[in-house]
Amino acid sequence: MAYVIGEACVDVMDRSCVDDCPIDCIYTGERKLYIHPEECIDCGACARSCPVDAITWDRDLDPASPDATHLADATAFFYQPLPGRSAPLREPGGAAGLGPVGIDTALVTAIPSRTGAGAPGSG
Repeated sequence: MAYVIGEACVDVMDRSCVDDCPIDCIYTGERKLYIHPEECIDCGACARSCPVDAITWDRDLDPASPDATHLADATAFFYQPLPGRSAPLREPGGAAGLGPVGIDTALVTAIPSRTGAGAPGSG
């Protein structure tokens, strides 16, 4: 299986996980990062580098936790057409070659924004 990036990443997108991933399997949406479940080799480098503990090994996810929905959501990010796209991304073969996708799944889009006035770190 793979590691999964949960809700704590939404509107944070620190990218240290992207820098530490040895196989380039972490893709950039608009508000969240997504690990490709078929490209991930389960090394855990991303989880160790995430400053907000947003990354969990899928086998450690409690099925009742909110982050468990992000596992299915990561699969949807790659294997279902995203809003405004006619075809799914499937296996793009590395995030660097594809570049930022700039679109999120419906699950992430529905999460209220954490940026702007009153958001953590907004001063």
